Amino acid sequence: VQLQASGGGLVQAGGSLRLSCAASGRAFSRNDMGWFRQAPGKEREFVAVIRWSGGRTSYSDSVKGRFTISRDNAKNAVFLQMNSLKPEDTAVYYCAADNSRRFSVNEYEYDYWGQGTQVTVSS
Repeated sequence: VQLQASGGGLVQAGGSLRLSCAASGRAFSRNDMGWFRQAPGKEREFVAVIRWSGGRTSYSDSVKGRFTISRDNAKNAVFLQMNSLKPEDTAVYYCAADNSRRFSVNEYEYDYWGQGTQVTVSS
C-alpha cells in the first residue's frame, strides 16, 4: 500500500481543514487506517484510527469532538475532517495503514506511511 496525504495548509484558529489520504493497492480496504501528527520538537502522536470496515473509530482526547475520521473504500481514501482548529494542532499530519488490523494507537504497529502534510493554525 502506498499512501499520499494532502489537504494541509494555513488556517486561522477556529477554522477547518479536511485532510485526504489516497492509497494505491487493492489491499487498502483490508487495512485499519490511522492519522498521526508531529509538531516541531515533539514526538509523533496518535490522532485517530478507523477500522478497515469503517465501522469503528477512535480519537485522542486532544481532538475528540473536533476531528472526524472517515474512509471511502471504493475510492481507496481516508479523510480527516478537522474543525475548531487550535494553534496547538499545528503539526505535520501523517496517514498510516495497519495491515494486521489491530485498531492501534501505537505508531509502531503501522506498516505503511504517507509523506505527511503540513497543517499550520495561526492564533
